Parts: sequence; C-alpha cells; structure tokens
Amino acid sequence: MKVLITDNCHEDLVIGLSSHGNEVDYLPHLSLDEIDAIIAAYDGIIINTRVKMDKARIDLGQCLSFIGRMGSGLDIIDLPHAALKGIKVISSPEGNAQAVAEHSLAMLLTLLNKLPLGESQVKNFEWDREGARGRELSGKTIGIIGYGHTGPALAQVLSGFRVNIKVYDKYKEISDSVNCAATIVQSTFEDIIAHCDVISFNIPLTDETALLIDESLLRRIKPGAILINASRGGIVKLDDVWNAIEDGRLGGCCLDVFPNEKPQTYNSKEAEVINKMAKHPAVILTPHVAGWTIESKQKIAQILVDKIVSNI
Repeated sequence: MKVLITDNCHEDLVIGLSSHGNEVDYLPHLSLDEIDAIIAAYDGIIINTRVKMDKARIDLGQCLSFIGRMGSGLDIIDLPHAALKGIKVISSPEGNAQAVAEHSLAMLLTLLNKLPLGESQVKNFEWDREGARGRELSGKTIGIIGYGHTGPALAQVLSGFRVNIKVYDKYKEISDSVNCAATIVQSTFEDIIAHCDVISFNIPLTDETALLIDESLLRRIKPGAILINASRGGIVKLDDVWNAIEDGRLGGCCLDVFPNEKPQTYNSKEAEVINKMAKHPAVILTPHVAGWTIESKQKIAQILVDKIVSNI
C-alpha cells in the first residue's frame, strides 16, 4: 500500500509500516491544500488533530482503504461517510490513555495543593503558609464518566490514594475483573453528578455529548465539586463552567481541552473567559497536552502499525 502520514509521529510508525512492504510518505509539513492535491494517490492516510477527514476530503481520497488516527478522538472523521465508502477507520486510544490519566491526576493534585500559589510565593520571596494550605485527595469520592480506555487508566492511577471511585459508562458494563487496586462501584450518571467530590469526563465528542457540561448539569452537581475534562473541549459550555466557578458552585476545574483551541481566532468574549479562568486560583488550564508524552507518541505508533497490518 501507499500510505501518507500527515502529522508528526514517532519514527516507529514509518519504520513499522515500511517493514511490512508499504510505501510510506512522511510529510507532516504539508498544508491542507497540498494534502487535498495528492490524497487521491494513496491507499491509506494517517492523521492527527490538524487534518479533518470530512466528507469532501474523504471523497478526494478515491483509493483510500483506511484512515489511521494517531490518538483517540474520532470527531474529526466523518465516520458514516467513511463507512459508506468502505474505508476502515483505525484509531489508537490505548496509546495515550495512561498519559491522559496521569495528566488528569497531576492537574487535580496541583489544584488541591495550590501548587501555582505556593510556587509564586517562593519566587516572590513570600511565605504565606496558611494561604497556601491545600487539601488531601485521600477519602474523596471520585466519579469517572466514560470507561473506555482512559477511564480505567485513571482509576488505576487513583487507586493508591485511598479514594472511593464511582464509574458510569452508558455503553459498557463495568466488570469486577477490571485490573485496579481500588474498589470500583458502577453507578448512574445522576448519582455521580450529585454526590462525587471530583468528576472526570472521559467521553468522545458526539451529537449526544456536545455541550453536555452546561448550566443545567452544573446546577445538579455536588456543591464544591471539582470538574476534570481532558477528553474533548466540545463537551463543555465554557461560559457556564466559568459562571459556576465564579459563584462558588464548583470548587474548581481542571481543563486540558477547550471548545476553541486556536487562540489567534478568539473573539473578545472567548478571550475574556479564558483570561478570567487563567487568573482564578481554583482553575488549572493546560493546552491539550494530556495525551502528549514522549512515551505515548511511541505507543501510538506501535499500536497503529499492529492494527493496520492486522486489519488491512
């Protein structure tokens, strides 16, 4: 097969596919227009978040037999149209699940322990220990909404903190045999929203989940709860989250993903909300890097090679 890789990847992806007799063009610096101009020549294309495989681009790929996705989010691919054209979609959510889980935990511990404030104090030669007093994670009840790949990984990294873990997944029965040192209790969506101290959303962006975290949900959430979202920015109505932070309904939030992740395109309202959140001590923000580790880059490459070789 002739395969086009459109984004930066670990060398194992190129080497692995080539070693199985494929002709691989690694061209991460191509513009979208340049990709559109040559995609018809390829049997497969491998993308990251930059390249959206919408109906128009899929139609340009007249010879495509597969679309490979580095990572997990499939909202950038027109799945029904790909299926209609007989094109297989191969993703690699297993590759960065651990990275996202560890990053989510890191954001949560940073928030609970007021690390940005403490660091700022020391750098400014201040020593307000009482002002920097944090909270312990131990004893808290953690709700995990979505239990595909990242959910179990998050439960595992939390298991040493003596927390209570409740899990909800609309499409999956949670097995007692899940490899986790903590006790996992399968719960309902509403129970998690109403009773958990920390709620992590680990769900894809679909028509069903778009803007799920809105004013209605936030009014049902346990007062003072902390919200974590390292899945997809489109599941959050950011204005509503900010309002809940500002009026104290939310005890904090940790966000790695946002509805708009191109700051140069922010309108005045978007910029205002981000600026306010960035200055608030109960908010931790990172630039969509939760799954972006040295290790996950290699894991994703290896998983894609195995899946493509096995399925195409």
